[in-house]
Amino acid sequence: MTLDSMDLTAMCPRYEKTINLIGKRWTALILRALMSGPRRFSEIAAYVDGLSDRLLSERLRELEEAGILERKVVPQRPVVVEYQLTEKGADLRSVVLAIQTWADRWITDAEPIPAPVGQS
Repeated sequence: MTLDSMDLTAMCPRYEKTINLIGKRWTALILRALMSGPRRFSEIAAYVDGLSDRLLSERLRELEEAGILERKVVPQRPVVVEYQLTEKGADLRSVVLAIQTWADRWITDAEPIPAPVGQS
């Protein structure tokens, strides 16, 4: 399906649900962090500067409930917990790449980052 072949005259509830999930503040950065492979909580926290542990836990839980990532406990001492994308999550790779490509073309490092509106 191409953009030209889509009916864009009416709102699509699946699109709306997707944007409400992946459009939340920090979520796209968490997804980008996981594109290179499994990561531990502390590695994701270090990757996403400014994200609190509480909010990271919340976003990871939301993504897990949506089937986009899975929490994997590695049975060793000490126990290691890793987060990794599921097939559903890995399928977002082209979306992440498209956003990065657009950003590289249109956004400069000198531009201020806009404050989020009504999101936590």
